[in-house]
Amino acid sequence: MKYESYFNASGAGFYIQGLSEDSELKFPVFVICLCVYFSILSGNLMIVIIILANARLHIPMYIFLMNLSAVDIIYASNILPNLISIMVTKNNAVTFTGCMTQMYIYIGLTCSEVLLLEAMAYDRYVAICHPLRYLLLMSMRHCAGFATASWTFSFLISIGHLVLICKQSFCGSHRINHFYCDIAPLLKLTCSNTFDIEVMNYIEGVLVTFHAFVCIIVSYLFIISAILKIKSSEGRRKAFSTCSSHLTCVIIFYGTLFILYMRPSSSYSPERDKFFALLSGVLIPILNPVIYSLKNQEFKIGFKNLTNKTLQQFLKKSS
Repeated sequence: MKYESYFNASGAGFYIQGLSEDSELKFPVFVICLCVYFSILSGNLMIVIIILANARLHIPMYIFLMNLSAVDIIYASNILPNLISIMVTKNNAVTFTGCMTQMYIYIGLTCSEVLLLEAMAYDRYVAICHPLRYLLLMSMRHCAGFATASWTFSFLISIGHLVLICKQSFCGSHRINHFYCDIAPLLKLTCSNTFDIEVMNYIEGVLVTFHAFVCIIVSYLFIISAILKIKSSEGRRKAFSTCSSHLTCVIIFYGTLFILYMRPSSSYSPERDKFFALLSGVLIPILNPVIYSLKNQEFKIGFKNLTNKTLQQFLKKSS
């Protein structure tokens, strides 16, 4: 039975299947999702607060990190609360507008993270390969420009996907075999030709994802070359340690991104895509605070200073 665009106009929307239909797994999955969500919020909010509160951390490396944490907070808040609500209320219905909004925010945030990772790679390249010109090439003005451009361009280019998918007619049960509204499971429900959307996927992939990936690879080729020229092993270790956290996140992020999107819709596998989407949406936001901050000495000092200041203010008010 073909419903055409009735759901689009009426707002009846879709039904989100979720992570698992096994009733015995729903409570453990609910607890895990709740813990994961609060972990993401607390870890990334801690990064934002510490960087804002410590003037010593108002440098490009940490400004980009703060933006990356903001992406992770919004990303998790866009998906996990709705998933948790579905498990609690057992109401898996989502309006057409709500589904399209969630998809648009997800695409925009994904592009933002790609571009922020590219900006962070450029920052590390300048710091290691051109240290004497660092303050000139990576001034706060340039840093703010990179960050603003990352957010603005990402949400502008994502409008293309939104417009094309809103024009689609959807068939059948409108049951999305995923735990949020994403492009691939939505395309499995459409009655219309999806060629233009797939072309848009590849255009965006080339303009954003592949372009950023190439820039990151080139940056690291220059970085590795510069590190190998350092005579002392200790100097090489310190130089590489400033890049290792970023490189780890790039590998995880791009690995899942390529598996999820850089292939034709005919090869779509719901269970596999759920796993990699969960890996991308949960593992990276949780790991970012750990691998970027807890190993960083300056950030540890900032955390200690903020804790001491907060404790002193609390004791002063209590006395």
